[in-house]
Amino acid sequence: MREITPRIALELIAHEGIVTEAYRDSVGVWTWSVGVTNASGHKVFPRYKDKSQPLEHCIGVYLWLLREKYLPPVLAAFGPHDPTEAELGAALSFHWNTGAIARANWIGRFVAGDVAGARKGMLGWARPASLLHRRRKEQSLFFDGTWSSDGTALVYGVAKPSYQPACGKRIDVRALTESLFETVMPRKQSWFDLLFE
Repeated sequence: MREITPRIALELIAHEGIVTEAYRDSVGVWTWSVGVTNASGHKVFPRYKDKSQPLEHCIGVYLWLLREKYLPPVLAAFGPHDPTEAELGAALSFHWNTGAIARANWIGRFVAGDVAGARKGMLGWARPASLLHRRRKEQSLFFDGTWSSDGTALVYGVAKPSYQPACGKRIDVRALTESLFETVMPRKQSWFDLLFE
């Protein structure tokens, strides 16, 4: 599998949650939507500071970035191996969170056939320790095909003046995510152009 599916997108959303306006993450970086920062190439600050966005926009930009910025390096890391949907989903989640798929030794071990070494190596990327839960879910998805998303996401507002996420509410985002996939055809246009032209 070489394309993102709604199931893959929903899995990653379940790990990240959605914050509808810009907030400061745990190290003070301005972040928005499904963990999007200025480093992604989509300007978050000051664009979304004090400007809550509809879920359609939050998820649409996330899907565009996932496909245009994160999928290519993940596919390159797999080399000639054609990943399953579960493998691709777990690797994308890992890369979205770390930005390190190109230098992660576990993926190289996997492609070389060292499945046990790859499984163990993935957990070496659990720093800070709070990431261990996420790495275990990614590991379970990649190696065992166990999906953890139920199609819902925690959607947060922002507390001020701290600009920290607050008041999370679980919302079913499956139908919205699936409908956004349907609007991206024909495939020759970017998702961003189709959603926000």
